[in-house]
Amino acid sequence: MHLYERLPLYGTGLVLGVWLVALHAVMLAKPEPVQKFLKRFPRDKQIGQVLLAIGLLWFWLLVAKPGKGILHALAMDLGEFNPLKNYLRILVPLAIIGVGIAVKEFLAVRALGLLGLMAAAPLLDAAFLKDPQSRLLVPTYAFAMIIASLYFVGMPYLFRDAVTWATASQKRWQVLSASGLAYGVAVIGCALMFWKGY
Repeated sequence: MHLYERLPLYGTGLVLGVWLVALHAVMLAKPEPVQKFLKRFPRDKQIGQVLLAIGLLWFWLLVAKPGKGILHALAMDLGEFNPLKNYLRILVPLAIIGVGIAVKEFLAVRALGLLGLMAAAPLLDAAFLKDPQSRLLVPTYAFAMIIASLYFVGMPYLFRDAVTWATASQKRWQVLSASGLAYGVAVIGCALMFWKGY
């Protein structure tokens, strides 16, 4: 079994819920700095390079050779594509350097999309075939993240447009932030009440 398949729904739900609550609480408490950061984020090349390196390193760990130790803990069986792992281990570091240098526009948004796609897999595996119906809070969030991440990678200017829309009205910002906070509280509540033992 891969490490993702052994993730407990309870622990994963708590981590996701705490992340959502913390993120949206900051958005509610400090709207001006957060909005300022989000507006400059798409064209921040340094943040983009850091996020890209994290995402591609994560992917590199997935295609590592099976074995023992921390560098092999995430090694994933790719089935009939396993012979390609040797090439991927060489191509991924080259891709990190190449994309980091060549992509000038919206690198941070594209890299965020890559991270979103990588983060969706453990969320989906943690909730896969578990009994409580409330577990659907986790895959629902994961699928929303996948859809948003695909747009961030393919059409990154939509992130800028979404930030412009969300920050156009203070009331709209508060409603969006409060909705995310409520979703996080719901995930934590379900984890504490229904997901223990899963």
